[in-house]
Amino acid sequence: MRNDSPGQRGTKLTAIATLFAGLVLVFPARAETAAPSCDPPLDLTRLTNPLSRFAQKVLAGAPITVVAIGSSSTAGAGATSPAANYPSRLLVELQEHFPRLSITVLNRGVGGEEVADMLQRFDSSVIAARPDLVLWQLGTNSVIRDHKLADNLELIRSGLARIRDIGADVVLIDPQFAPKVIVKPDAEAMVELIAGIAKRENVDLFRRFEVMRHWRDVDHLGFETFVSPDGLHMNDWSYACMAKGLGNAIAEAVQRPIISATATPDLFP
Repeated sequence: MRNDSPGQRGTKLTAIATLFAGLVLVFPARAETAAPSCDPPLDLTRLTNPLSRFAQKVLAGAPITVVAIGSSSTAGAGATSPAANYPSRLLVELQEHFPRLSITVLNRGVGGEEVADMLQRFDSSVIAARPDLVLWQLGTNSVIRDHKLADNLELIRSGLARIRDIGADVVLIDPQFAPKVIVKPDAEAMVELIAGIAKRENVDLFRRFEVMRHWRDVDHLGFETFVSPDGLHMNDWSYACMAKGLGNAIAEAVQRPIISATATPDLFP
């Protein structure tokens, strides 16, 4: 076998380097895919009832406390940091809608809990905070564990009664539209059960399930865009988009009684 001289080896290396540079020009590095825009449709996010307690605090310029209670998708499973979960992102949205107010959003999510578990800690996690608005995310764990839906009916009513007793507004939040949820036969039935309770009890409902289904069926986003790799939890983008839709819905519902009661357009920039 012939051994190349140092000069010949250098010439070959130069040629290889030139060829590689040419390939880089022909096959440029792939640019990172930009995150899709988030524009939650008002017809899906609008709350049925005005948020009267929240509105009273806005009119008075008083501090507002929001408690978000729920399971892992309230705690923030799937988010890259606590700052990216939906309660944290909601605080940012509400501060933009109400820049003159002092607003606190307390995250009371505990992974794995069902309605009965949440009720056991209502006094310490919800009532003790004296909230003006309670966001109650529920239903997912009962669905993925194949528990009887009827077992939730009276428990949810009991929780709503306790929230009413402290005079707080309440918004129910139904399950997420994710592969490990929608594969379950009772997923849609749970969504319908929660919607029925909200209607009968005259409380607001944020239709997360339908918002997320809209992302897939109308916006044609793949699950990988808005669901974590575990196939169950939301991710940074979907938590932020959910918070944007919920923030818009809260602001719109708050303005209804204010606009009808007094002319205070300067409260809302």
